Amino acid sequence: MEFDVVIVGAGPAGLSAACRIRQLSEDISVCVVEKGAEVGAHILSGAVMDPKAINELFPDWEERGAPLNVPVTQDEVLLLQSQKGAVKVPLIFAPGFHNDGNYVISLANVCRWLAEQAEGLGVEIYPGFAASEVLYNDDGSVKGIATGDMGVAADGSQKDAYMQGMELHAKYTVFSEGCRGHLGKQIIAKFNLDEGCDPQHYGLGFKEIWEIDEAKHKAGLVIHTTGWPASKGTASGSYLYHAEGNQIAIGYVVPLSYDNPHVSPFDEFQQWKHHEKIKHYLEGGTRISYGARALIKGGPQSRPKMSFPGGLLIGDDAGTLNFARIKGSHTAMKSGMIAADTLHAALTGGAEGASDLTDYADRFNGSWLDDELNKWRNFGPLLHKFGGIIGAALAFIDQGIFQGKLPFTLRDPKPDHLTLKLAAEMPKIEYPKPDGVISFDKLSSVFLSNTNHEEDQPCHLTLKDASVPVNHNLALYDEPAQRYCPAGVYEIVEEESGDKRLQINAQNCVHCKTCDIKDPTQNIEWVTPEGLGGPSYPNM
Repeated sequence: MEFDVVIVGAGPAGLSAACRIRQLSEDISVCVVEKGAEVGAHILSGAVMDPKAINELFPDWEERGAPLNVPVTQDEVLLLQSQKGAVKVPLIFAPGFHNDGNYVISLANVCRWLAEQAEGLGVEIYPGFAASEVLYNDDGSVKGIATGDMGVAADGSQKDAYMQGMELHAKYTVFSEGCRGHLGKQIIAKFNLDEGCDPQHYGLGFKEIWEIDEAKHKAGLVIHTTGWPASKGTASGSYLYHAEGNQIAIGYVVPLSYDNPHVSPFDEFQQWKHHEKIKHYLEGGTRISYGARALIKGGPQSRPKMSFPGGLLIGDDAGTLNFARIKGSHTAMKSGMIAADTLHAALTGGAEGASDLTDYADRFNGSWLDDELNKWRNFGPLLHKFGGIIGAALAFIDQGIFQGKLPFTLRDPKPDHLTLKLAAEMPKIEYPKPDGVISFDKLSSVFLSNTNHEEDQPCHLTLKDASVPVNHNLALYDEPAQRYCPAGVYEIVEEESGDKRLQINAQNCVHCKTCDIKDPTQNIEWVTPEGLGGPSYPNM
């Protein structure tokens, strides 16, 4: 199938790009492919949304029924000192958490709404089709993508329901897969787009939605916390957002630069919920959703070149999230809109250097998006270098006093997968057992994510060397995949012979990409499973 533009991923960046292109010209054909069973099925975010980008894309979004229904009414920032102790931090010391004019949203529902707008503008959207391969022209430029075959058995044979994947060819292909995009990662490597950049840095974000006692619900209340129970040296952060309908969204983010291989991010999240300030809201409530997703946090220092012959990287395929504000929806949308302007100029003959879209960088660098991201560029490195307390204090000096205009940029050159220390040198961590009321185990949590994969298919969690998990990772790091995976995918199993092996329960995978990021030898590679597989988030 031939299109002018093919967009991989129906997230806020890809859908905004699609909408903007068609707003500019009805003569440009646009196709969006999405691996989730429906638009929004794989979307997970906090989320408090800055409406700056949606105001530009659809100034009449309120009349169009955009699901921005809960304006923020109150901000609180808490430093948790122990399971009971907490100190309220004045907002003057937390400049990133001023949310006046922002909205508590479900990003999945916003993406569903954006998809409706896109289709109304003539965009073709194909959910349930996983883009599995990049196609290239003879001159090396990107030609488009191929979707994965359907109906392939685990042994590689074709089942009765076999259906060959489609080739989607385009004049320009846009990759908007989100954090650690499978194809975006390949594009970055092939075209050396990260040359001269710091390595990208990541966090693992958890989210649950609870329905709570109406008497405790305060629509628009936004709470951010740091401190307990974060492991020593780990600047974890957390949130509790009061949404609509007596629901709250709670979440916990663990930077994947942690050094203790005994850390279990999932258990840190479950333990955090027992803090008195959080437990107060959850008691008497019902947990209705669970999910997890890696997020990108390297900042401008880690952002690769975003254009290449035949296409663009946008959103978190490129790393546009503002980690200091824990906001990426408006930045992703703006990156997609800038991409649309660039593509429109290229396709209508008005852009110099259009063959590899090099003017995208000029448009990006001249936008409020670049100004915002550069203002907060030192936040992540400060936390990595100095920890949650001292790093946050230095970040206040950088932002609160100097407004992000200090004449230097901190670098963070050590990738997250190389930060682990030997298991024998680090203290073991005994996490409390879940009580089944406030805290839960992984399998019951994964059940709430509605995750499903066709069982008889090739495993999408591949090992470059099958001996590494036991001979290297288990021996040196007590195989951290057992703990960093938020879905119980990886287990060390002892055979009757006494030998040990890594068992991969790929059926449980929520597509968070943590294994692809944190494995210490980069031996695990996440590839696309059969379309329709993965979580099915209702309103995350």
